[in-house]
Amino acid sequence: MNKLIVAASLAIFAGGSAFAETKIGAIFDLTGGLNIYGIQQNNALELAVEQINAAGGVLGAPISVVSYDAQSELTKYTQFTTTAILRDDVDALFAGLTSSSREAIRPIVQANNVLYFYPSLYEGGACDKQTFVTGSSASQQLDVLIEWAIQKYGPKIYIMAPDYNFGTISAHWVHEYAKQYGGEVVGEDFLALTVTDYAPTIQKIQQSAPDFVVALPVGANQTGFLEQFAAAGLKESIGVVSTNYGSGNQQVVVSPAAGEGLIASQGYFQVVDNPANAAFVAAWTAKYGSSEPIVSVAVDTWNAVHLWAAAVNQAGSADIAAVTAALESGLTFEAPNGTVGFEPGSHHLRQNIYIVEGDANHSFTVVETFDAVAPAYENAMCDLIKDPAIATQFTPEGM
Repeated sequence: MNKLIVAASLAIFAGGSAFAETKIGAIFDLTGGLNIYGIQQNNALELAVEQINAAGGVLGAPISVVSYDAQSELTKYTQFTTTAILRDDVDALFAGLTSSSREAIRPIVQANNVLYFYPSLYEGGACDKQTFVTGSSASQQLDVLIEWAIQKYGPKIYIMAPDYNFGTISAHWVHEYAKQYGGEVVGEDFLALTVTDYAPTIQKIQQSAPDFVVALPVGANQTGFLEQFAAAGLKESIGVVSTNYGSGNQQVVVSPAAGEGLIASQGYFQVVDNPANAAFVAAWTAKYGSSEPIVSVAVDTWNAVHLWAAAVNQAGSADIAAVTAALESGLTFEAPNGTVGFEPGSHHLRQNIYIVEGDANHSFTVVETFDAVAPAYENAMCDLIKDPAIATQFTPEGM
């Protein structure tokens, strides 16, 4: 199906070419408990479209956007994905934060042969021809983080994670990379999202005497754990590392006593120093102000829109097969987090991973940059060039 939208009343550009408009759908959590992420995702998409349109749009015409508020409710993702495709006839969909939202969307885009971009860090393993992931996967982040932390703190590791797929799959990778880099997991605790009293976990950590803790609680649970961990006096003797600390600007709300010295690894932090990020932050600040730092999912969304637009222009069409081929061709983008480009087989980005340290001013300092980290697990499991009919989410063996 060629979903290139042609305006009912064709406008004419200079030189006599027909005006054609591409349309994209955006489904993010603009209200509800996840809106700290969803608002930044939506802001990034709007800013990207504004920039692309100012430079001539795609195929010589502007991009239009149809936006929906998922309200932090899973059922809204199913509803609005169907609406975006069947009623609003979008050329591509940019949507979702949680893994459950992504998995609600994927069957619908598969059935209707629409391109879908998932702009969020996650546990990894999603694999199908219609889906392109611009966030970092757990294996990308943890590979470099665990090796670095073992060298920094020592080999003994304690895992503290939420009891669902993000936490359990991330813990699997901690075990794998601990073995690979000479570490040992001396304890682990998987907790429900409703837990707010971390005294039992802190006691287990004290008894296990690790060199560092991999702390992966989500949202307010994370700040609660970090404050209680610091109050127990453990920061002086035990390191804390995380793949999701700072992803929702937790560093802004924790006390300096809890946040200073914490280590995080992600594909983007606002303190990254390069010309593309400087230009991006300046454009963001001019449009939205600087009341809060820019989080990684905003850049994941920014990158997704720019890569899609570049692929449409390269393909000369918004047709899904042509755009997919362009995205799989080695196309790259100079992003705020460095050069990014999709791995053709897995549809995940090869991208920089940054290790940062929390400071006393509710911010971060970059301590090490790992260039062009490949999504190794996804590449090993998912080969959409060889088998384009794959449509699944791979999980590590034994899970």
